Amino acid sequence: MSYDSRLLSGVTVLMAVVEAGTMARAAEALGLTPSGVGRAIARLETRIGVRLLDRTTRSLRLTEEGRRFYEQVGPHLDSIEQAAMEASGSAGVVRGRLRVNVAPIVSQTILSNRLGEFLASYPEVRLEMIMRDAVGDLVADGFDMALRFGDPPETLIARKLADMRVITAASPSYLERRGKPAHPSDLATHDTIDFWDPLRSRAYDWEFRRGDEVLPIKTNARLMTSDAATMLWACLAGVGICQIPPVGAEHHFREGRLVDLFPDWPGERFPLFALYPPRQQHSAKVRAFVEFVEAII
Repeated sequence: MSYDSRLLSGVTVLMAVVEAGTMARAAEALGLTPSGVGRAIARLETRIGVRLLDRTTRSLRLTEEGRRFYEQVGPHLDSIEQAAMEASGSAGVVRGRLRVNVAPIVSQTILSNRLGEFLASYPEVRLEMIMRDAVGDLVADGFDMALRFGDPPETLIARKLADMRVITAASPSYLERRGKPAHPSDLATHDTIDFWDPLRSRAYDWEFRRGDEVLPIKTNARLMTSDAATMLWACLAGVGICQIPPVGAEHHFREGRLVDLFPDWPGERFPLFALYPPRQQHSAKVRAFVEFVEAII
C-alpha cells in the first residue's frame, strides 16, 4: 500500500489553520512561514480539486466543501494523534491551545471568577474564551467546543452539564421600598430588569412553572441589559426584580443580599450544554475543561 505523504502533510496544515483561526498563527504553531502555509493549502486544494478556504485580507473561513472535508478527515487525524499519545504514554496529558465559544451570560455568571483554578490545574494549557452571542460554525471558526444555555442545535453533538433553576430575585432594599410580591402575577405592578436575548432581538420572556402549571407573565421593565453582571448588580442595588441562575450568586442569597421571591415555583429550568463539532473523539484538554465546568456548577 502506498501513501501520498504530501496529501497527509497538506491535511495537517489545513487542520492547523482551522484550529488556529489564521495562517499566521498556524505558521507559528507549525514552525513555518505564513507564505509556506499558504502554499501548502494551495497544493492541497489543487490535489483534491476543490477550494477549501475562502481567504481575504481580514478573514478566513472554510468553504462548504472544506467544512465537509474537515469533518471527514478530522476523526482520522484524531485517531492518529491518540495512537501516538498512547504509544508514548501521554494519552492523558492535558496540554495545548483550547478555544471555547461561550455565551456571555455563561462566562459572566459561571466561569469568570473560576478560570484561574482550571489554569492552575493544567499549566500546559492556553485557554481562549471567546464570547459570542451565536454558536455559529465551530469548525470554520476554529473552536474546540462551545458552552450554551438553552436547547442545543441539532447539527452539533451536545452533552447536558446541568439543569439549573431560574430564581426570581430582589434585594431587601427594593422589597422595603416596594413591598414583596405574593404571587408571580403581582410582578405586573413591580419594577423588573429584563435580559436581552440576542438571537431573537428582544428581551427574554418571563415564565413560571410549578408541576404541569405554566404561567407566562408580562412585566414592567424599567431596565434592560445584555450583561449578566450589570443585571445582578442593579438588582443588588434595588433597581428592580430580576431572574438569574443560582450559580455565581449563591452567596448573595446565603448572606441576605438577595431574596428568592417564589421558592414555591421551582419548575423553570435553564439547561447548560457543552457543544462539540461532529467529530468522533474529544481531546484530553476538552474533556478536562468539561469536567471542570461540571464540578463548579
